[in-house]
Amino acid sequence: MSRYLEAGERVVGIEALHGGITAEMRRLTVGTRDEGTRDLVLRTFVDVEQAQDWLNAEDWLNGEAGALTLLTGTGVPTPGLVAVDPTAAQCEYPSLLMTHLAGRTVLDDEGLETRVPLLARQLVAIHALRPAERPREYVTLATVDTVVTPKGADVAAWAAAIDVIRGSVPPYEGRFLHRDFHPGNVLFDVPPAWPEGARITGVVDWVATSWGPAWGLRFAEAYEEAGGVPAAAASERLYWRVRDGLAFSEEVQLVSQPWREAGRTELTTQVVEQRLDAYVTALMDAPG
Repeated sequence: MSRYLEAGERVVGIEALHGGITAEMRRLTVGTRDEGTRDLVLRTFVDVEQAQDWLNAEDWLNGEAGALTLLTGTGVPTPGLVAVDPTAAQCEYPSLLMTHLAGRTVLDDEGLETRVPLLARQLVAIHALRPAERPREYVTLATVDTVVTPKGADVAAWAAAIDVIRGSVPPYEGRFLHRDFHPGNVLFDVPPAWPEGARITGVVDWVATSWGPAWGLRFAEAYEEAGGVPAAAASERLYWRVRDGLAFSEEVQLVSQPWREAGRTELTTQVVEQRLDAYVTALMDAPG
C-alpha cells in the first residue's frame, strides 16, 4: 500500500464504509508531508469465492479500473484511479485504491423531488458518453430458470413476466452503462438549511460498467425530461424492464441488507420482496 503514497506520507486512520456487498470498502486517511491529511478509498475482495459466484474479483477490479480511466476528464464526477491489484500479486487480497469524493449518500424520502431530476440528468450524462474504447458488452446472468418468485407474489403476473424474457433479445442501441446506478452509489452535497440546493458530488462503484441497453419505469419520465431516449417500441421497453426486475429477484436478501445497514431498517427482505412483486405486477398491468 505504502508504495502508492507520495514520499513522506503514511496511513493514519482507517474507517470501514457501509454499503458494499461483494467487497469491503475502507476510507484511508493519509497524513501528508505538510502535516495535513487526504483521503483515499480501498476496495478489497476479501471473500473471493463470493466474488467468483457473481463474476470474479479480477474481472470486477479490471472493469472498475478501466471505467475510472475512461471516465477521466469526461465531466462525470467519479473517483480517480490510484492503483489496482486484481490478482493479489502485491496485496493480501484483490484490491483497488482510488481517490475519495466529498459528499454522502442520501437514502431518505425528504427532498426526493429535488434529487430525482438530478439523478436523471446524471444518468443521461453517463449514457451519452462515447469513449474511444468501449467497456465490455452487457451480459445478463439471469435466466428463466433462475428467477425467484417471492412468497405471496402475484403468480400469474410473474409467469407472464418470465414469458417475456423467454423470447429472443430485442435489438437495442448501446449506451455507456454504470450498471448499478441507484441512490446508494450516488454522493450528494445537501446544504442543511437549503435541501433544494442539493447537488451530486460523485458517482461510485463502477465495477459492472458495460455497454448495453438502458431502461426504467417511474424513473423513465424524469430520464426523458432530462434528455434521455428510451427504446422506441413498447415491447422492447417491457422486455428490458422485466429482465431487470426478475434479475433482482435472485438477490433480494443480499441487496437489501446494505440499505438496512445505512439506516433504512424498514427495508426488510419481506418488504423488498413485496415491493418487487408490486413492480413486476405494475409492469405486466401497464406494459407501455
